Order: sequence, then structure tokens, then C-alpha cells
Amino acid sequence: MEQQLLIYNTLSRQKELFRPINEGHVGMYVCGPTVYGDAHLGHARPAITFDIVFRYLQHLGYKVRYVRNITDVGHLEHDADEGEDKIAKKARLEQLEPMEVAQYYTNRYHTAMERLGVLPPSIEPHASGHIMEQIALVQQILDAGYAYVSNGSVYFDVRKYQEQTHKYGQLSGRVIEEMLATTRELDGQEEKRFPGDFALWKKASPEHIMRWPSPWSDGFPGWHAECTAMGAKYLGSPFDIHGGGMDLIFPHHESEIAQCVASTGHAPCRYWMHNNMITINGQKMGKSLGNFITLDEFFAGSHKDKDGKEMLAQAYSPMTIRFFILQAHYRSTVDFGNEALQASEKGFAKLLEAYKTLGRVAASAGAEASTEVAALRQKCYDAMNDDFNTPIVISHLFEAARIINSAADGKLKLRQADIDELRQVFDTFLFEVMGMRDEASEGGNGQLVDSLMHIILDIRATAKANKDWATSDKIRDALAAAGVTVKDGKDGATWSL
Repeated sequence: MEQQLLIYNTLSRQKELFRPINEGHVGMYVCGPTVYGDAHLGHARPAITFDIVFRYLQHLGYKVRYVRNITDVGHLEHDADEGEDKIAKKARLEQLEPMEVAQYYTNRYHTAMERLGVLPPSIEPHASGHIMEQIALVQQILDAGYAYVSNGSVYFDVRKYQEQTHKYGQLSGRVIEEMLATTRELDGQEEKRFPGDFALWKKASPEHIMRWPSPWSDGFPGWHAECTAMGAKYLGSPFDIHGGGMDLIFPHHESEIAQCVASTGHAPCRYWMHNNMITINGQKMGKSLGNFITLDEFFAGSHKDKDGKEMLAQAYSPMTIRFFILQAHYRSTVDFGNEALQASEKGFAKLLEAYKTLGRVAASAGAEASTEVAALRQKCYDAMNDDFNTPIVISHLFEAARIINSAADGKLKLRQADIDELRQVFDTFLFEVMGMRDEASEGGNGQLVDSLMHIILDIRATAKANKDWATSDKIRDALAAAGVTVKDGKDGATWSL
């Protein structure tokens, strides 16, 4: 059955029917990390959000080219084009080459994403590897009359662009007058004709390490130019979907639209998608605020706040983090909390246990077709087609788990076709589309652990058959102390972590 996918477009502020520019093909660009520190929970959210989009579009049969960049130059400390380059500053403090810093944290980002089950993008361009494309973009904008050179730097003329197009602020909802009133003065702003103008190219100061020759000066590209140039290079212009976190709507994505319209006469893409923030005590989690918890700290279960207080009650596995993020719709905020993470851990464990239990459910030849089971798959599709609503998909998977457990307890009879359909629902939506996996069965040890547990439960069953209750209880209690729950049923005992 053909699926009608609705995507919430930030630009139109409504859900729109997804229609790719080229039938059967999708071009998607997502803003990746600035690699000057370890990835934290806030970085996990866009990566997982657009991993779901990537997976689902592929599942629907689209050929997807997914481009996610690495920002390794040009992202200054302040969005108003001032301060030190974030990577160069880290390199100076660590007494390393800037590219050494960028490579180190890029490698660590890749490792963290792999652990989270995030598929690699089709193309991962680096800003530093596309300087010529960015210089060409700046020249196009200058030739069109929407930029000016000032003391070796090139700035986008926001007021002229607004006079000619009336488009600046269309994505973020900001207006020029408000920007003028709220833009604070920073050192070096006298180069600009208007405080809201943004840098397309910055002349490098004498101490600036990362610099390239250009027609205007030895310098480096502005932060916004890289995504416009690389998106057009690898996806064409326009392409289908541009994604990123909500914190990028202004100034980054607003400026991307302006650059593209100024240089080509049209917007860069059809659909703008933005995930909401991870918060901690109601405040955005981020490096700039110093309140972030790195993914490695989550995996290890150790992070102290500025007062030395331990923030994590335990270690959380990558799949617990992924499930925690997917339990909220991508456009809603998610507030960090140990209780919420522990609930996610237990919830995912219940789904995995139900999937394992399904393998032990015997088909009943005389059972009637289950209307509940028959409706589940389309319900999951309906949720995904409604702007990738993963929490609703998860609720349907819990309904599937309830049906499985009822059948295992003998309260419900299922045909073999129903059992096969339930397995298909889990395989498609929990594992393929949502990218979850059974970590306990990974690394070649899962089968060994399962075999050992069956041996232990067989010994316990023999003890129970011989009415050796002391041994039976001792095995059960020892397993419970090790974090293993044993459940006795009419078809024997089962175990779960």
C-alpha cells in the first residue's frame, strides 16, 4: 500500500504532503557537529531524529542521498561574527594543530553515533575541504549586488536583500527592526553597514592559524556559507529536505536561505525540518552553557555538575538513550531526568522480552483471525506518516507486546499468520525503522549467555521436580541478585534482565 507522508515544514508552519523534486529520489542535508569537543545528549537528538527520517524514507522505497557535514572551520564563538574560531581556540589551549583537534573529535563523534545505532550519511563533507566552493558562492552573491567588501571581509547586505526580496526573517519570524533593536554591539562590528549583516568571508587576523587565500584577503569562510555551498554541490539546488536543531533556525538557516536566494534566485530546499532541544532543568543543554553531559559519561554512568554533585544515577546504554529520545516527538522538548531514562530502559526491555516470548508462542489451528493484530502494522505506518511520530509507534508496539504476553499466558489464541504478522511489525518498526537493537545479544556473547541461562533454568526445573525447594529458591534468588528475573509459566521458566 502506498504511504502518504506528511512532514511539518518550519517555513510554512504546517504539515505538508511530501513530494520529492525527483520522483523516487530524496536529497536531504542536515547540519552536523562543530568538532571541538565530545558529543553530548544534545548532539544525539538531531542525529537520531534524522536517522529515523533517513531509515523511513529508505523503507518506503526512496533512493536517499543523505548529506551531513562536519564543521571544522568558520564557526566563531559568537554568532555575530566575532570571537575566536571554536576549533582554533581549542587547538591553542591544547597546543595542537586545529585539524588535529577536528580529526580527534570527528573520530569520537563517529564512535558515539555508531553506538547509538545512527547510520552513517551518504556523504559527510568537511567545511575545510570545500573552501573553493564557498569562495565561488561569495563571489556570486557579490556579483548579484547583495554583499559588500569591508576591510578584506565580505558581508551579506541584509537590508538591501530585504528591500529587494522581502524574504529575510521568513523562516524565523524575525523582522529587521527587531534585529536592529536587539543586536548588541561587539568589537569589530564597525566593518558592517548594519549590525544584522553577516559574514560571508572573514579576513584573518595575524594570529589566526586557519586561513586561505581569496580575492578579498587571506581568511576563512563564514559559518553560514559552508552549508549553502556543500548542499548545492552534492544535492543540487533546490533539494528536498534541510534539517537541523531548532537553535539553528536563526541565524544559520535564515542566512542560508538568504545566501541561496541571492545567488540563485530560489530557496535551497522544499522542506525545512527542525528537532527541538534536550533540556536540563528546563534550560537548553549545550556546550556554550556548560550544562551538558557527554554521551560517554551517560554510557559510563558518571558526571558531576559544577558543584560536584553526581548527575547520573547509573550507566545508561546507547539503546536506552536512543529509546528515551524516540519516546518524544522530535518537535517536542525532552527534559533530562534519571527517572525518565530508567523508565525508558524498562520500557525497551519489555518490548525485547515480548519479542523473545513471541518465539515461544504456539499457534492455535482453531483460532479466529485477530482484528487487533491485523490493524497494528497500518497503525504504525499511520504514525510514521504523520510527521515521523515515533512515540505513537512505540505505543502500538506496547499494544503488540500485550497481545503476545496474553497469548503466552494462555489467555489468547493466535493463528500462525497472526504470530508472523506480530513478528513483522517488530522487525519493521522497532528494529528497521527505529533502529533499536538487542545489546545483550551483541558481540558474539548473546547466544552463549542464553545457552548458560537455559542450563541454569534446567537445573532449577529438575530441583523443583524433585521438590528440592531450597535449591530452586537459591538459584532464583541468586539470579535476582545478579539482575536476572525468572518468571515461571505453564510452559516452563523464562528469564529477562
